[in-house]
Amino acid sequence: MDKKKVIVLSVAGSDSSAGAGIQADIKTISALDGYAATAITAVTVQNTLGVQGVHPLPAGLVGRQMEAVMEDLRPDAVKIGMTGNEAIIGEIADVLRRYPVRHVVFDPVMVSTSGHKLMTDEAIDAIRTRLLPMVSLVTPNLHEAEVLLRKPVRTVDDMECAARQLCEEFRCACLVKGGHLEGNDMCDVFYDGRELHLFAAGRIHTENLHGTGCTLSSAIATFLAQGFPMYEAVELAKTYITKVIEAGKDLHIGQGNGPLWHFLYPMNPMNPAGEE
Repeated sequence: MDKKKVIVLSVAGSDSSAGAGIQADIKTISALDGYAATAITAVTVQNTLGVQGVHPLPAGLVGRQMEAVMEDLRPDAVKIGMTGNEAIIGEIADVLRRYPVRHVVFDPVMVSTSGHKLMTDEAIDAIRTRLLPMVSLVTPNLHEAEVLLRKPVRTVDDMECAARQLCEEFRCACLVKGGHLEGNDMCDVFYDGRELHLFAAGRIHTENLHGTGCTLSSAIATFLAQGFPMYEAVELAKTYITKVIEAGKDLHIGQGNGPLWHFLYPMNPMNPAGEE
């Protein structure tokens, strides 16, 4: 009997330390019983101590990678991470227009951990005008929400306003991530145009958080591909990310901000906590 696997295309940068980017996406999609295809936007030189270099690929090559996957594998969902520059953003948008996909999850890699912009203003404008109107869900952290909205996003109340504004402006669901909130209480805010949901949890104290945003967004894309409604896909992905952070919190891989541990168990989407 033929066995159908959902296919998720990750459009993102390559991480030489394999904790984030394309590598984290492949691990996540595979752990959740999907098939991962890729279109690499950039090659980065990095490890757990930091990024030493970023080398964007030619925009046309990014588009050709996407087209090759679209024409043959016909993905059920697309996850977009690092886009790099205005030309690559335009190419991604053009391919998505020619090959529509029902579920597109965008994790906007726009700002460094310290809050510095990683993109030109022109590239950010291209994201706003060309890419965001084509996505199903956008998952900015606090810094990225500030850049997209051009106003401060510092508190949970700010996050609620930001989620509503992004959803209404770009006609897509929004998950504003609160990993940079101060204190021991964590909160992500989800808004789909109808209901506002807060995902609250205690902070897991660990130095190993490299690739958290990539992992969460690719998990959501995989659950959407498997047929879960948007809110349930986000809820399942939040459960998964908590488990993989917990599983990796005591790992010693590298000398800095280490990776998560993606392969907890054979992941059953109907049993995200992994109970027998």
